[in-house]
Amino acid sequence: MNDQTIEQEIQDKGLTAPRITPADIEANIRDEVYFTADQGCEAEESNDPVLSSFDSLKLLTFCVLVLRNGSTVTGKSECASPENFDAELGRKIARQNAVAKVWPPAGLRVAEQAGCCLTPEVTRPTRRALKAPKRDRAARRGGSR
Repeated sequence: MNDQTIEQEIQDKGLTAPRITPADIEANIRDEVYFTADQGCEAEESNDPVLSSFDSLKLLTFCVLVLRNGSTVTGKSECASPENFDAELGRKIARQNAVAKVWPPAGLRVAEQAGCCLTPEVTRPTRRALKAPKRDRAARRGGSR
């Protein structure tokens, strides 16, 4: 099931509370950049013979999404077999993995704007409060100070 299918089901059920839609996520993306690990090493202008000897670097595709607020998220796609490598498919999978990282903070912002409390605020006791008073410890040992 993809994001559009889920969004359609939400609309069909008439669920109208504030939420993030796939269109909201897409609108939040300013730019996207794709490259393989091999291309990244070339851009680094590394003459390291060890790095250039790994053919598997050609099978690792990265997607960097630049969001409207200037932050970035990344996704990657790894192909196990060189015979199955397809650059376009690798970019699609890497992008899908990057987009998945945009959803949680976007959802949190909507929840905060709606005044939802996602977790109860708990006051944690200090270490000192957790320790028994000295006189109580002495009494438990059967002695006194």
